[in-house]
Amino acid sequence: MTTVADILRAKNNSPVHSVAPTDTMLAALQLMSDKGIGALLVLDGGRIAGIVTERDYARKVVLQGRSSSTTQVQEVMTSQVHCVLPRQTTAECMALMTSRRIRHLPVVNTEHQVLGMVSIGDLVKEIISEQQFTIQQLEHYITGSAHTTS
Repeated sequence: MTTVADILRAKNNSPVHSVAPTDTMLAALQLMSDKGIGALLVLDGGRIAGIVTERDYARKVVLQGRSSSTTQVQEVMTSQVHCVLPRQTTAECMALMTSRRIRHLPVVNTEHQVLGMVSIGDLVKEIISEQQFTIQQLEHYITGSAHTTS
């Protein structure tokens, strides 16, 4: 079974993008747009203070008629952040995401230092890859792994 550490390695340990609690939502949205991502960690002094997503923006800024340029991230972010450890499996992460209805999981070490972030897309991609490998192995088993040409 694939672990979160495997997924982070496959992502080439891409940087975790973050904002401060006092940054504006406009700045957060601009960073998400520039990086092509849907969520940012909110870090305060290097520690996770929350997570802010495009969904948060839509529901807590746009639908409430607030201004992106004056609303601070801390007013919109989700402060109860569910994190995972590198040793956790894709199945464990999918179960957590499904039960909590979330799409992003920060990855931390035992000292709570941020190592990366995995998204539902990262997990689905890995699960599909695992299933394709299993299917290929079963096909080789059923048909015989040696292919001859005449």
